[in-house]
Amino acid sequence: MFRAGILNPLLTSTFIHVRDIDPKGERSLWEQGASTWDAFLSEPQRYTVGCDLGKAVRAVENGHKRLERGEYQYFGSRLPKRDHWRMFPEFRDSIAYLDIETTGSTRDHEPITVIGIFDGVRYQPFIKGENLADFSDAISHYSVIVTFFGGGFDLPIIKSSFPSLRLDQIHIDLCPLMRQVGYRGGLKAIERAVGIERSPETQGLTGRDAVRLWGNYMRGSSRALDTLLAYNREDVVNLEKLMELAYFDMRSMTMSVA
Repeated sequence: MFRAGILNPLLTSTFIHVRDIDPKGERSLWEQGASTWDAFLSEPQRYTVGCDLGKAVRAVENGHKRLERGEYQYFGSRLPKRDHWRMFPEFRDSIAYLDIETTGSTRDHEPITVIGIFDGVRYQPFIKGENLADFSDAISHYSVIVTFFGGGFDLPIIKSSFPSLRLDQIHIDLCPLMRQVGYRGGLKAIERAVGIERSPETQGLTGRDAVRLWGNYMRGSSRALDTLLAYNREDVVNLEKLMELAYFDMRSMTMSVA
């Protein structure tokens, strides 16, 4: 059954952004009692860091300042991609949960039919032939993009369709992240495994159905578009639930190692 715990932050307990501190060194700091940046900075002399203490202090202080300014690019460049999930709570107010629908043809020069964005409150669909061009401005207001298999599908297609678009956001791909916490299969299979239910309107629909629905819409069915948007909306809304679950489990696994 789906569950998510209290999302205690891990970024402000992270030390692997400090050069010369690897995961083993980070665990050592946790074991010594440096559970957060503030704990470390309050009495740095008591900790064995395995590198130059002064540089470590300055790096942690710099991390504090960068976080206060919301500089996601700094953490994106200093943390390994496999650890970008650690940024979730601190940047939660600037996350775009994203999913695209396409025509299903690899030969189509304009394959995107719908791009859906959910920010935790509002769902925004960008529809081919209507407002798809507005996506470029909309996505620029977010610091983090969360997808399911977006690294292999959604983002490459978006970059090809919007060649001038600068996608410098942190990208958290839930497909590999969910595997790390023990779930296999596609998005719908994982939703069922954790107890997320789809609406009767979209129950059982797949990506192939999304292609079919777009085709029906192009042939004049407004109802088909309504169903397609309902399907896309559930895709992105459910990503937030899976992100919460993955973060909770990954944090528990990471901290339990210490």
